[in-house]
Amino acid sequence: MISSAVTIDDIRAAHARVTDRIHRTPLLQSSTLGRMTGTDLWLKAENLQRTGAFKARGALNAVRLLDPEQRARGLVTMSTGNHGQGLAWAAAQEGLRCVVFMPEHAVPTKVEAIRGYGAETRFAATMEQLHETMETFRAENGMHFVHPFADEAVIAGQGTVALEILEDLPDVEAVVVGAGGGGILAGTAVAVKSLRPEARVVGVEPAGAAAISRSLAAGRPVVLERVDTVADGLAAPFAAALNQSIIEQLVDDVVVLSDEQIVEAMGLILERTKLLVEPAGAAGVAALLAGIAGVPAGARTVAILTGGNVDRAKLARLFSPTAA
Repeated sequence: MISSAVTIDDIRAAHARVTDRIHRTPLLQSSTLGRMTGTDLWLKAENLQRTGAFKARGALNAVRLLDPEQRARGLVTMSTGNHGQGLAWAAAQEGLRCVVFMPEHAVPTKVEAIRGYGAETRFAATMEQLHETMETFRAENGMHFVHPFADEAVIAGQGTVALEILEDLPDVEAVVVGAGGGGILAGTAVAVKSLRPEARVVGVEPAGAAAISRSLAAGRPVVLERVDTVADGLAAPFAAALNQSIIEQLVDDVVVLSDEQIVEAMGLILERTKLLVEPAGAAGVAALLAGIAGVPAGARTVAILTGGNVDRAKLARLFSPTAA
């Protein structure tokens, strides 16, 4: 039984709602990475999406579903960067005010991009304080909160990535994607299990931000005491009941990787495919390279390259000979 919180009809409606603004990103086969992972590997290049990440899909779908009163109040959210960029861009498309709360250590180019789309940026000292700081502001100013992942409209919008994969590669046997807060993982699972139930769906988390796998183990959403990963796009400090219920029901496995494995995959993607992804965008390929995704040998597999928003200074640090 497929989750009733978000359905394949919701995802199809979301795709129709946003298709005039988003890019239909390419699905590219990589024979070299396929040999290295023992799969027939395809890459869904959401690093080439508007705002540089899949987040534009869910943000625009959520914004276009707002009622006039919610629009008039303006939008607020919290983000390490990609959701903030997506919502800032979507708000600009609709002429709405948008305020994005970010951790003080956020990637500078992501901060600049959010401001470039016309949104305001405000900051919390740490990831762990982000929600409380934003919630205080939201309550004082009466703005409408668009959740970065625990929102049915956002999940449906993110699910349009998998809908396109299934249209382009209908006999896909496995889809692997970075988990973060679980928005794209939940949306992917609904789309895949509705249209190709025999296909395997796997989420990937960094060890320093494993909120979803820890929540699955605990049987309830948990809040992390500490977040520590180079993959800021996967650095959700907590899980949410909506996403967890879908993931529990439909996702085959959630696996955990080290930062070193993610950075290694990021470098290989750049070298072998000439695609620049951020650490979060390399997580799916990293899990396949590590052999922990449970994908059978030779399986027709898609790794979603979720984003490409990484600045030159971070690239230099990640790939320097002395990097940890």
